[in-house]
Amino acid sequence: MESKTKKDNEGFGSYIKAFWGIVLLGCFTVIFFFLCASWGVFGPMPTFDELENPSSNVATEIISSDGKTLGTFYLENRVPVKYEDLPADLINALVATEDERFFTHSGIDARGTLRAVFSAGSSGGASTITQQLAKLLFHGEGSRSIFKRITQKAKEWVIAIKLERQYTKEEILTMYLNKADFVNNAVGIRSATRVYLGKEPMELKVEEAAMLVGMLQNPSYFNPVRRPELVQKRRNVVLHQMAKNDYITKEQSLALQEIPLKLQFTPESHKDGIATYFREYLRDFMRRWVKENPKKDGTTYDIYRDGLKIYTSIDSRMQRYAEEAVTEHLSNLQEEFFIQQKNNKTAPFYNLSKDEIERSINRAMRSSERWRQMKEQDKSEKEIIESFNRKTDMRIFTWQGDKDTIMTPRDSIIYYKHFLQTGVMSMEPQTGYIKAWVGGINYKHFQYDHVAQGARQVGSTFKPFVYATAIEQLHYSPCDSIIDSPFTMPKGRYGISQDWSPQNSSRTYRGIMTLKAALAGSVNTVTAKLMDKVGPKAVVDMTRDLGVKSDIAQTPAIALGAVEITVSDMVAAYSTFANQGVYIKPQFVTQIADKNGVILYSSVPEAKDVMSKDIAYAVTKLLEGVTESGSGIRLRTASGGAGYKRVTGHPYKFTNPIAGKTGTSQNNSDGWFIGMVPNLATGVWVGNDDRAAHFKATLYGQGATMALPIWALFMQKCYADKDLHVSKGQFERPENLSIKVDCWKVDVEETETDSIELSTEEFDF
Repeated sequence: MESKTKKDNEGFGSYIKAFWGIVLLGCFTVIFFFLCASWGVFGPMPTFDELENPSSNVATEIISSDGKTLGTFYLENRVPVKYEDLPADLINALVATEDERFFTHSGIDARGTLRAVFSAGSSGGASTITQQLAKLLFHGEGSRSIFKRITQKAKEWVIAIKLERQYTKEEILTMYLNKADFVNNAVGIRSATRVYLGKEPMELKVEEAAMLVGMLQNPSYFNPVRRPELVQKRRNVVLHQMAKNDYITKEQSLALQEIPLKLQFTPESHKDGIATYFREYLRDFMRRWVKENPKKDGTTYDIYRDGLKIYTSIDSRMQRYAEEAVTEHLSNLQEEFFIQQKNNKTAPFYNLSKDEIERSINRAMRSSERWRQMKEQDKSEKEIIESFNRKTDMRIFTWQGDKDTIMTPRDSIIYYKHFLQTGVMSMEPQTGYIKAWVGGINYKHFQYDHVAQGARQVGSTFKPFVYATAIEQLHYSPCDSIIDSPFTMPKGRYGISQDWSPQNSSRTYRGIMTLKAALAGSVNTVTAKLMDKVGPKAVVDMTRDLGVKSDIAQTPAIALGAVEITVSDMVAAYSTFANQGVYIKPQFVTQIADKNGVILYSSVPEAKDVMSKDIAYAVTKLLEGVTESGSGIRLRTASGGAGYKRVTGHPYKFTNPIAGKTGTSQNNSDGWFIGMVPNLATGVWVGNDDRAAHFKATLYGQGATMALPIWALFMQKCYADKDLHVSKGQFERPENLSIKVDCWKVDVEETETDSIELSTEEFDF
């Protein structure tokens, strides 16, 4: 009996030993398994340095002068934020929904893990926020293979524990929210709040924070743009969790669940958003800058990954007002253009033969993206041309929004040649800071930048340069008199090959008049006489001193605007008059900083004395005359006729001092207005990309109709925003002014247009 008992005890003991052996072996196996994971047996693990500085693609942020984000340069549209920039409601929503015991565990939630194991995952996963961060940072998505999924989970646990040792809870939450992808080019919480709600994270309401946290479970599935109903239900789950964890009351949760989903979806691609043309110009600037300014280790900054911050002079409010002014006016004017082209058999062209039109279309075909892509596919020229004549589905631009249609690519080229384009730039004369930049009507469809890239014929906006030269060299004043009469410059003078007899657009002459009246009326004969007295070289030298970079032929015809200049150069040149004769080179970048806030670049103004304060003020007073009684009078009164008012929304009723000048090139291909108040100069050009496409009637094609209304609408919006402090005062008058500027009120106006009209074939431009 004793022997049997002894044997039973020995048998039981062996079972106990076996049991504990299995337990110890299991523990050892688990420990060894995790050690293998930490040693990198199942794949590389992050080093200490990588944990200290986890790699991620951080977008370069473009910041306006008023502190708003204009856009980003990115591979992933991520702009990190600090913990203190995250609202408490967002943190509470995240913890309540994703990891209730986040602040008490050390990276692994034991209770959650056991619950997930015993329920086989039916009660939810067990990944903590730290584990989710580990996955995002170091090993990405899971695998379909069970073994790989297990090994990845082991690596995730190890990394999570290391992260908890390396970072504070607040840093982990911040990293997670900065890394999370919210789809629709919104990587990180800051991009998400801007893309979906048009605001900064600290401005989030409770229900908005809940919506974004709800997306984290599966951003592609819970996409508020595509599935708003599902996202609202998921948001309400988050609000319920917040109440369950006592972050809000049950009553608050129920009330918030009744609020409808409110999106302000603003996609942030390189072709969307505000200041698109400026951002593309800035991108080219940055590409050059990073090459010329390497890092200390000799490597080059990456504008798409290194998280630079570019502080610009652009004011987001002025930029928005300029874009709104373009839309308001050109959408209306474009409708009139289409109406007038209905009876044009060669629409939208005038004065072109069939062969010339065909050559124009062929040039556009060869420079198109379609041609480039098919050429890369080794298609023959015949095949490519044939493809332009086959109807296809396409999405085209209209002022009422993009439209799906069917047409041939060739017809789409003709369609787009109908569209009026624009270039608008506004800058502070005293600083050179560019405040607004609109390079065209829609960057998605028209990438050519008409501010700095496209030089166009400036028409009568060139005349002030001639007057400035005459005042400087001949000591004239705005009040001096000159005779408006027929004038002929003889053959051989200044190298011309035949007599030149410019005519006024009205075909009339008004006898004795002041220089102020002559510029207000944009009198061609008077400008030609001034050119005859000072010579083309002196005028060209003046424009060079004013910062104009275009090649200008030293011929008399430039007096009437036979010159192609960019909007940016014209605005800078005019600004010199408002800045008391000092030219300031336009600036658009004030500082560049790295992701840690270290300043890498600070702009230094480039200034040059061009003329005396007295001469600059005298020219400014001449330009004031244009808005007092010349073509710019439309800024103040209801002149212009019914057709003008129909397409411009006239009158504007400005009462403050404004110095400005309209300009119109021959055949109405280019319309200009450059206007200045003491602390803001703004230039506007309007015309078709193809110079042969234009309004037939000067009533619609002149600068006063095409360009001036954009300036007026822009300034109205600026004046309505009192925070901008745009001046309504007088231009600063120099002390002891030596030039007479206070003439009697000009009462003569050029009633038709200031467009260029020359009588000889040589100067018919």
